[in-house]
Amino acid sequence: MSRRGHRAGLPPADHRTDPPLRPDGLLVTVVNKAGYQKEFDFSELPVPEPMQRSLARLYAARSRAWTSHETAKTCWSRVMVFATFLSGLENTPEDLDGVTVAVLKRWRARHVSTVTGKAVLSTVRLLLQQDPRFAGGPVTEELLRRFPAAKPSKQSYEDDERRRVVLAAQRQFRVARLRIEENTRLLSAWRAGELEEGSEDWRLGEVLEHLARTGDVPRRILPSGQPYVDHRNLLGGAGPEHTWGRLFLSRPELTALAVLLTDRFAWNLKIYDRMPAPTVGPSVGEKASITYQVQVEKHRAGRGRWFSTENITDSGADSPGRLITQSLATTAPGRDLAARLAPGTDLLMVSRLYAPSRAAHRHQDTERPRPVGPLSFGISYDDAQRWQLAHDLGGSPFQRVRRTTVTREGHPRQHTQSTNERVYVLPDGNVQRASRSVFADGAEEALEQAEAAVFGGHLADAPDPAHEETVTADCEDESTSPWPAPEGGCGADFMLCLACKNAYVHPGHHPRLALLRQQLESLRSVLDDGTWDKRWQDHSLRLEDLRDKVGAAAWDAALARAGSDDQALVHLLLKGDLAS
Repeated sequence: MSRRGHRAGLPPADHRTDPPLRPDGLLVTVVNKAGYQKEFDFSELPVPEPMQRSLARLYAARSRAWTSHETAKTCWSRVMVFATFLSGLENTPEDLDGVTVAVLKRWRARHVSTVTGKAVLSTVRLLLQQDPRFAGGPVTEELLRRFPAAKPSKQSYEDDERRRVVLAAQRQFRVARLRIEENTRLLSAWRAGELEEGSEDWRLGEVLEHLARTGDVPRRILPSGQPYVDHRNLLGGAGPEHTWGRLFLSRPELTALAVLLTDRFAWNLKIYDRMPAPTVGPSVGEKASITYQVQVEKHRAGRGRWFSTENITDSGADSPGRLITQSLATTAPGRDLAARLAPGTDLLMVSRLYAPSRAAHRHQDTERPRPVGPLSFGISYDDAQRWQLAHDLGGSPFQRVRRTTVTREGHPRQHTQSTNERVYVLPDGNVQRASRSVFADGAEEALEQAEAAVFGGHLADAPDPAHEETVTADCEDESTSPWPAPEGGCGADFMLCLACKNAYVHPGHHPRLALLRQQLESLRSVLDDGTWDKRWQDHSLRLEDLRDKVGAAAWDAALARAGSDDQALVHLLLKGDLAS
């Protein structure tokens, strides 16, 4: 199925897919989702030719599942690291069957101590284990030997750090949004004929119409060959904010918008390259809010699961969908121009290039959409780096902003629950620090529960005539009960006597209490866990604690002495007929 939900057409009957490995056995071609080809020449590896051919064959076999040149380049660079390591050995193996346990041990020791090194080890291991020569034996065992998982190098932002990043993005995007909204309103008024012909606003509207159709304000070329902005005085200057910036976002401004979207929705940076403009979902008579359907591409989800749809509602200034509304309004002139220049183009994240002719010529990124006229799409890694340098942030904000949002919300975003816990939540320092008080409170609560479920009375060798006998113990003073009755005395259930400091248990009680414990365990097998835990668990734990204090041998011997009176009383206790 295509991402729009239509069944894909079958290829022609004579269609053939070219194998990724060329006949020479050294050149591998990888085709990405956009249909672009990229070649990887294994003759460049600094190892003997048989080794080059073996690695090329394994690489080609694995490349059939790839749809990204970024993945291909990452794997290629790590294979190069492995080949460079082999070439530095005293005796470089001719082929993979010359890789010994000792070689793999040295290879592992060189890389296992760093995050990047572990990534290299993992990639090369996945590649080599496809080869039949690593199907068993000591070398295979060494190859597959586990190593500690790498800890994520990025951490979520502290509150003040996040506030600084988001505030910088908000300020930059707000200036751009207000500028474009103001000029869009003026252009709409000009198109509707609402402006007095010949007035300053009318003449400015005429310039904006030219800008909307072509992507630039009118310019002429001076005798020196330099372009000159016409209507410079009318526009107020020749800088981007006075000329094409009146209707189009610059790349830094689009990057600021992407930072805000990441902070709100935890979207991955690569999503912005090909994100379609959100559409308005169906509404059942609802006029106060708008629900957008946003198509999100999940690059690592695997074939058939790349796309999902998120419903995001704009119900007011603080609602998540308000940022979507602002994004659509601010990028509308750019999306309209892109649709005219390349019909069918409707990507949300569009910006205007500073120098379209030079930028289009230099565009070598086969993973991102190519520019359309003066427009470009998405956010590159270079854009992120330049944005953080401009705002003195000390690093690209996208990974950390995304991690901050994921850990703040506590549920997965474009990834699985296990990935959420393993990669985002558990290794994060801020989560760990915030959890300490929770763990401490939980431990104290568990201790309180444990202390509440132990025998709270006293062991005695014989009955005391001054004590009052109850079903489960002898009571020293019911007037000081922890559970006083409204009319005076003790209002506790007889089962709670074992939790009271006034209780005394002597050997005469042991048979009945041993029988009671046995009957409680029998009830456990016929009641559901929730019911048994709520009604009987604490009593069972107290009896278990009492058994430990009395001694297992004496307790088991007492069970054998339980008589018919003990059985009748225990039966009444469990039925609730002896509540107090």
